[in-house]
Amino acid sequence: MYKNLFYSLVGFTLLFGLLSCESKSKSGRTDTYSSGAISFASDESFSPIIDEQIQVFEATYPKAHLTPIYTNETEAVNLLLSDSIYLAVTSRNFTKKEFDNLKARNFLPQAIPLAYDGLALICNNQNTDSCISVKDVKRILSGEVKNWDDITPGSKRGEIWVCFDNKQSSTVHYCVDSILGGKPINSPNIFAAKTSKEVIDYVEKTPNAIGIIGSNWLNDKRDTTNTTWKKNITVMSISKFDKATPLNSWKPYQAWLLDGKYPFVRTIYALLNDPLDALPWGFAHFMEQPKGQLIIFKSGLLPVRGDIVIRDVSVNGGK
Repeated sequence: MYKNLFYSLVGFTLLFGLLSCESKSKSGRTDTYSSGAISFASDESFSPIIDEQIQVFEATYPKAHLTPIYTNETEAVNLLLSDSIYLAVTSRNFTKKEFDNLKARNFLPQAIPLAYDGLALICNNQNTDSCISVKDVKRILSGEVKNWDDITPGSKRGEIWVCFDNKQSSTVHYCVDSILGGKPINSPNIFAAKTSKEVIDYVEKTPNAIGIIGSNWLNDKRDTTNTTWKKNITVMSISKFDKATPLNSWKPYQAWLLDGKYPFVRTIYALLNDPLDALPWGFAHFMEQPKGQLIIFKSGLLPVRGDIVIRDVSVNGGK
């Protein structure tokens, strides 16, 4: 009896091992929640913060190796839908069509909100017209106005040239969907570079330019308070009022993202489509947990799960 039981257990173990090997060979994946090697996609505008997340994650889990594919948001989602990758970092959730498509193929798509990012407008340091209203941003993007004089009467800066990071980037999608209400960007003075760094370089050299990029590209890393911007460009202040002034306009500081004063705020998501719940899940959940959220906070963005309280402080001068 015991002999038969022994052979039965051995047979079951061998059968289970063969099935496991067959399943593994079909998927070609050997990664686990905290080990192995994967590639994943991210909108290029989030690369500074993603690079920091990878560095800390791999230091925490030495057996894990993550390779980011920095591309535009459209391509990142397409890679996810075609099963080429199992994680994409974007500034939008799944559409209903995308979600239903994955569910119909027996996947379990999930969107994890990670952070709030301010969409920043930057201008040349020589430009003193650094306050602008939401209304005027719409007028520029729609092609209604093309000159600085139309925004600031008497300005001698000539034409307004607007530079995006990429034609298919999350910044372009945000401007079309959230600022223009679905209407297309329509101006010959608006063009796209290839990366966020190229936008900053262009604005630094062009006195009449405006650049539109994610705010995580702006922080001076030497300042741990996240209140100092890069010195080679000026971050514009945005107003919800029709006429922008220094008193009613706001920059994309974390506090103004939190209290709603800054008008251009988007959510960064980790879009998952991982049937194995392995390394893509491990990295995505790391970014939403305390250590990952602290990295987001230090980058100048607003963490989704951060317990942040803003207090007004009154400073009295000494006698």
